[in-house]
Amino acid sequence: MIPETLKYSEHHEWVRKEADTAVVGISDFAQEQLGEVVYIDLPQVGDTLTAGEVMGSVESVKSISDLYAPVSGTVTEVNDALLDEPAKINEDTYNAGWMLKVTMSAPAEYDALLTAAEYEAKLD
Repeated sequence: MIPETLKYSEHHEWVRKEADTAVVGISDFAQEQLGEVVYIDLPQVGDTLTAGEVMGSVESVKSISDLYAPVSGTVTEVNDALLDEPAKINEDTYNAGWMLKVTMSAPAEYDALLTAAEYEAKLD
């Protein structure tokens, strides 16, 4: 199921808006395609992200995939629990599996992301 309260990028990241902060993770579809996640490389607090550019990577037993910033801004928090337990992404990608929080520098980028229905249509 694709949560309707979130927005999605073409690269399978999800975004939950909390005021001027974007909480970012990968979609259930993405984690299913990856398989068991064994390692994650995330940006550091204070790093500046640019929408559409690589911000890290996720490694599974199958492959390594780049993570792309869905919005531009400054990283304010990283889910450090994933560094010790990356499998949380597989277990609960939309809650415990969130990856980072970003203070958005261009909030209009959030509005341009895909709705749940648009994202689901891309998967078909």
